[in-house]
Amino acid sequence: MLPVSVLQGERFVYHEGWGERLNTRSAPVLCMLDIKSSSVSVLESVPEHVSPGQALWSPGDTGVVFVGWWHEPFRLGLSACSNRRSGIFHLELASGHCELLSAPNRASFSPRLSPDGQHLLYLEGAVGGPHRQCLQLRLLTWQMRQTVTVLDVVQEPTGSESSFTGIYTDALPPQCWAADCRRALLCTPQRSRTDLLLVDTETATVTNLTAGSPEGCWELLTIQWDLLVATCSAPHRPPSLVMAELPPLGQELPLRWVPVEDTPPVPGITWKTLTVQQNSSPHNPQPFEALLLSPTGGTTPHPLVVCPHGGPHAVFDARWRPSMAALCWLGFTVLLVNYRGSLGFGQASIECLQSRVGEQDVADTQLAVEQALRYESLDPHRVALLAGSHGAFIALHLLTRQPERYQACALRNPVSNLPALLGTSDIPDWRYTSLGLPYSFQRVPRVEDLVVMLQRSPIIQAPRVRAPVLLCVGARDRRVSPTQALELYRVLRAHRVPTRLLWYPEGGHALTGVEMEADVFGNCARWFLQHLGRPPVGQHGP
Repeated sequence: MLPVSVLQGERFVYHEGWGERLNTRSAPVLCMLDIKSSSVSVLESVPEHVSPGQALWSPGDTGVVFVGWWHEPFRLGLSACSNRRSGIFHLELASGHCELLSAPNRASFSPRLSPDGQHLLYLEGAVGGPHRQCLQLRLLTWQMRQTVTVLDVVQEPTGSESSFTGIYTDALPPQCWAADCRRALLCTPQRSRTDLLLVDTETATVTNLTAGSPEGCWELLTIQWDLLVATCSAPHRPPSLVMAELPPLGQELPLRWVPVEDTPPVPGITWKTLTVQQNSSPHNPQPFEALLLSPTGGTTPHPLVVCPHGGPHAVFDARWRPSMAALCWLGFTVLLVNYRGSLGFGQASIECLQSRVGEQDVADTQLAVEQALRYESLDPHRVALLAGSHGAFIALHLLTRQPERYQACALRNPVSNLPALLGTSDIPDWRYTSLGLPYSFQRVPRVEDLVVMLQRSPIIQAPRVRAPVLLCVGARDRRVSPTQALELYRVLRAHRVPTRLLWYPEGGHALTGVEMEADVFGNCARWFLQHLGRPPVGQHGP
């Protein structure tokens, strides 16, 4: 028999989830496991208007500290979105009293308690606006319930390459406190790197422990008794496991890293950071960066694969990416573009993209391409685009505006029709915010809104596409509906553009999983080899 609740008509009631990657998560609960009795109990007194998570024991184990995300009035996607209203709560087990510790109208998350239980460190940002932003580092004194800002939002970093550019990580390391309960460590993008930073919470100063290192991406795994365990990698070097002892306060540099499992660089690949200077825009006329990965050896210019990242508020840091290294081994040079609006370059850079998507990001990417073609040994007649999500949105615009420049294109879950995403995406607010339009939960589409969105959509210029297009689509994508790619596929086919669509029934927005990722890469690589021709093989190539 069916449960009584089902018989009463509740079997098909819709339960709202938290969007991409969290679609089946609707109303999580906090549970406590008693390892002696092997019993599990659900903690009561969590406010009904929030979904709890990221829980940890409070000082003395008398309560639980957790993050609560507001439901009001409906849930928006959480994945890759640090701008959702959330707070740090403390639930006292004996009394059931639940207290909000952080500001009521902010996005507060990732709490980390100091070893002595005296301080609680957490990240905080603005609600609404860009989905990823520069964050504050906040410190709460437990007994006094006083909160101070240790590190504030950085609007525009100073000119020095080693200067602190702000915090952009989505979480602090699970173990981040030094033994002195004064210093803390975190990893965050700093321009086109991800560096390990040491923060003195009393003086509010930052020391970059990895600036200038040949590895472009550092990730702290843990710190125990001031012993650091981390991984480091670079575009030509897979991750290596390293350790270091944190010196006393004020003596942190230079930090001596000891390899535990050292991974040698992959032969046949070189990389560098390009600085792209643009002077034509009055809005944040700061330079931006791109990473260039190149095969070594040979005298024939290589074909170029251009990759603008998705997000759009994300970043290509100088880490190991097997697919990009594999393209180099096939003989392609790869350009990873961090156009203005990318993380790691200051809050002003993030905000300057608002209302200019489809224009500024497209122009920046094209400028990076032209600079690379001008100064590097590349074949200007064999250039391809490889991108996903908002990066695919940029790529489609480039195909329509520079049809003679690009000879092939491979896209993953592309954004092509902005107004069509309003009712299908888990982040409808982004459709407004990205174009500089105000958003509220009560807002309904207006004719003028839809006109602006459609004018910025590459679908209306799709008949100008000439390059062959490969589409890789996840059927379970909640962020960018797969109908975007289906519509684009039909338009391109109708205009006799060579087009192929790969449909992954279990694929989400990121198309993750060993089998799926391998299939996507294999098809993209074959697509480029088919339409660009086989590149010259370097001295280390296959």
